[in-house]
Amino acid sequence: MRNIINTAFSLLPAKPSHVFCFALVILLSFSACDSKHKNHSNLKEGHTHTKKPLPALRVLIWSGHETYLPRNGSPLTLEIDYLKRYAKAHQLELKEIPVARFSDLIPKLLAGEGDLIASNLSITPKRKTQVNFTVPFEETSEFFVQAAHEKPINYASQLKGLTIGVSKGTAFELTAQWLKRTYPSIKIKYIPSTMNSEAIYDQLVAGDYNLIIEDKNLLRSTLQYRDDIQESIQASGKRKIAWAVKFDNSALLKSLNTFLRHEKLTIHTVNSYKNRWHRIQQEKTIRFVMRNSFSSYYFWRGELLGFNYDLAKKFCEENNLRLEIVVAKEYSDMINFIKEDKADIALGYLTPTQERIDQGIAFSIPYHYASEMLVTRADDTINDISLLKNREAVVRRSSSYSSTLNKLKAQIPKLAISYADESSSTASIIDDVANSLADVTVADSHIFNLEMFFRQDIKAPFALGEPKGQSWAIKQNEPELMKPINRFIKKYYKGLFYNVKYNQYFKNEHRLGRQHQHYDRVHKDGTLSPYDSLIKTYATQYNFDWRLMVAQMHQESGFSVNAKSFAGATGLFQLMPRTAKQLGVTNINDPENNIRAGIMYMDWVRERMSYIEPEENQLIWFTLAAYNAGAGHVRDAVYLAKKKGWDEKMWFGNVEKAMLLLSQKKYYHKARHGYVRGSEPVTYVREIKRRFDTFKLAVDSVK
Repeated sequence: MRNIINTAFSLLPAKPSHVFCFALVILLSFSACDSKHKNHSNLKEGHTHTKKPLPALRVLIWSGHETYLPRNGSPLTLEIDYLKRYAKAHQLELKEIPVARFSDLIPKLLAGEGDLIASNLSITPKRKTQVNFTVPFEETSEFFVQAAHEKPINYASQLKGLTIGVSKGTAFELTAQWLKRTYPSIKIKYIPSTMNSEAIYDQLVAGDYNLIIEDKNLLRSTLQYRDDIQESIQASGKRKIAWAVKFDNSALLKSLNTFLRHEKLTIHTVNSYKNRWHRIQQEKTIRFVMRNSFSSYYFWRGELLGFNYDLAKKFCEENNLRLEIVVAKEYSDMINFIKEDKADIALGYLTPTQERIDQGIAFSIPYHYASEMLVTRADDTINDISLLKNREAVVRRSSSYSSTLNKLKAQIPKLAISYADESSSTASIIDDVANSLADVTVADSHIFNLEMFFRQDIKAPFALGEPKGQSWAIKQNEPELMKPINRFIKKYYKGLFYNVKYNQYFKNEHRLGRQHQHYDRVHKDGTLSPYDSLIKTYATQYNFDWRLMVAQMHQESGFSVNAKSFAGATGLFQLMPRTAKQLGVTNINDPENNIRAGIMYMDWVRERMSYIEPEENQLIWFTLAAYNAGAGHVRDAVYLAKKKGWDEKMWFGNVEKAMLLLSQKKYYHKARHGYVRGSEPVTYVREIKRRFDTFKLAVDSVK
């Protein structure tokens, strides 16, 4: 089968015709006939497929490049996003193949284990003797990184006698070796190539080496959340980033180059620009400033998500642009970053106000409408606007809520207005109201509705006026940029894409953690679920307690095979299709496949969590938390727990406390993976443990 795919793909023209692709699919279907039962032995008998599989484009990626929350740069998923567009245009199935060691990427490509490498790969003279590179689509420079407590290095001569940490097979190794020839006293210490970048930074701060080397395009995001490291002197000149293919795969190289040029994704060197939009088009990069919040832009289970983030991605896709995210630490920064040219577009449910217009801000046509709701505690008796007399409303001064309340104060003079810190989110102020730390506040209707999926201790007795339009914000006197923005909004507002995304983020209760709560009865014979036999088989294979796996499955889906989350997580164990593919499991709509993949993924997550060396009886709780929220958020919580003086090897009462703090701005803006609604993984683990304890007693009682 693989030989046929390779042969067929080598014949693939740059732009295959529909006839060619149809013929290719027919060819593949004949080859697949003999192996049909082998490849799909775990599907139910009699299940037929009418859709023929597409040929695969196998992409080798370095698993050490873990996705995180970019705060000032391009997402690491950018290359995969480009390749998804390429695969779709050429009727191919994109298959990502993670490689543990960076140094193994090229050997695995040469061995035929993949069709190309996409992993922020720099073009170097040595690599050019091994593989072919596409036209570059990005460029970056290498910089030294030091611990923040070390004396800054200002000149290359100060490198003498210092230890530089690098991983084998990287461009950083070549840079370090070149410097060692100039300064022989430099010591090179090799870092395990399977170590993730966060652990490398930790070792740098601990003094395992004096310096490491990092690409500027990755370092600038890291410096937004780590204050224990500092950028040092430049280590190399500009390096170009491209995809690598084998020398004998000229057809694929030509096809990829044609795509990159046609989509205008290649590097441009034009330096004179007519206006901002012209500069954006020439550089193929646009900077969106957003807030890291649950309603806008955040990181979850290895995916970058958020309603505003998805709109920004779609805008970039429509205009063939790279997306750079700039995260505003304070709400007022969204407007300030536009005024200071630190971003091109501010996207964050911004209501046009005269005050903002007077600051030189221009607004698009509305892309969203929201009513401003008065928010009180659930037991508050206020039910009319006149009853705001002698009440105190707490909001941010820079918010549109402030303008609304000040106008209302003219009508109700005894209404008191207090201002929260600019870093406070609307959700955190609502928390204060619920906990009697603030009297009342104001929130946009979509934010209030979002909160109501998680809590019942607040209410919104009435709206403060009619719904208001919310817009994208740019600098004034930029009509060339405003045109494509308004064109995009007109095309998509209330259309299929917009409505699907809005419903996913704001109206899908399953996505917000609502699990079925109706199955607590255990049968007298010890049966816990309709899938006990399957669970027992795979739990035993991967050394898990089967009762725990049943408890987790209940928490994920309530035993519903049709459960589906906003992000596409599917079935009994709520697996992401991309995750299942990486595990080599297809058709996760089939209960057995979903259970097998879910437990396999738990095993994979457990291995990752073992690196933090928790207490033996605690590893499973760290693993469950990582399954729910993502390993990155759990590592952030471990790091924070250690800083707080809590036991970072114990989940209950220690790391779970740190996880709860990661929904507060003062903590999440210094976390690698940013905001997480920490109560979700904390509740997730506790609920599974509670149900697991119940299941153990129930099963043991019938023995």
